[in-house]
Formats: sequence, C-alpha cells, structure tokens
Amino acid sequence: MACLGLLLAGCANGHDAVDQSAGTAQRFVSGDGTLTQYPRGARPIAPTVTGDLVSGGKFSLASYRGSMAVLNFWGSWCAPCRAEIIHLVEVADTTKDLGVRFVGVNVRDSRDKAAAFDRAHQVPYPSLFDPAGRVALAFRDTPPNAIPATIVIDREGRVAAVFRKPLVVHELRPVVTKIAAEN
Repeated sequence: MACLGLLLAGCANGHDAVDQSAGTAQRFVSGDGTLTQYPRGARPIAPTVTGDLVSGGKFSLASYRGSMAVLNFWGSWCAPCRAEIIHLVEVADTTKDLGVRFVGVNVRDSRDKAAAFDRAHQVPYPSLFDPAGRVALAFRDTPPNAIPATIVIDREGRVAAVFRKPLVVHELRPVVTKIAAEN
C-alpha cells in the first residue's frame, strides 16, 4: 500500500496524470531492485490496458488473452532501459514459441524518440506510447514504481511477477518460462 501511495503522490494535473519532473535530472526513476512473484492462487487480475502504439495504431492487452504477456516500462532517455533492451529482445525471441508475447510501454518520451529507439534496437514487439504514465497508474495493486520495470501476466490475465529493476536474460527467462509452463 505504501508503494501505491508513493506512485500516486507523484500525480499532478488531473486524476490520471504523472509528474513528468519526477526522478533524476535524466528522468530515471530508480527501482528498489525487487522481484515480486505472486503464488498462482493469489495473483491479482491485471487491469485493462489499451492505448496508442508508438508505431501508430491501437493496442489492447485483451488481444493477448490466452497468451502470456510481458510488459516492459521504458524510455529512450533511460540508460538502464538502453542496457536491458538486448536482454528483453532475446527473451522475447526465445520464448515466443511458448506463447509469450511482449509489449513495451514507453513513458515520458516523444513519439519520435521512442520510434527511433525501437528501430535502433530492432525491437520485434509493439510498444504503447504512454508519455503520461497512465498504464503504470492502472496497475494500482501491482505498481511498476520505476523505470525500467517489467510486469509478467499469466495466460489467465493475472499479474504473476513484477520486476522493479533493469533485467538481464538469466533473471527474466527463468521466471517467464516457469509461468509459461503452467497449465
């Protein structure tokens, strides 16, 4: 509950806006380095996630129903995000045959910078364009609280894990493959 209070304390200019000046001078909001995993029977339901894609068009997390979803919150301005993208792309590539689908959630960025980042790093999955951070706010029970952060959603649309730190392959892949193996 304290995490929710911290997340909401940064809100300004409306009921679902995020303080764009939060974080360091480089706008990086440091995570607490945690991984929170939820037992299968106690997983909170993921909120409705919809929005515009960086590349244009619309996205709805509901289109991933029946598949696992991995949401990564990132920004082109974020050095840890730039460092982790190679790991995310590798895990996305090596787990797609397990029914795992990735989506980025770009925050505090311009659409041009976000698109350039995706092109430069050859990101094979879509990214939501969410400069105000509304998607993060929707995760009230399991807030990402940091940039970068990654939320793993099981096939039933429930939050299975939340990473509040930059990731590498050997941290993310075992969690994703374990949840993907659930029947």
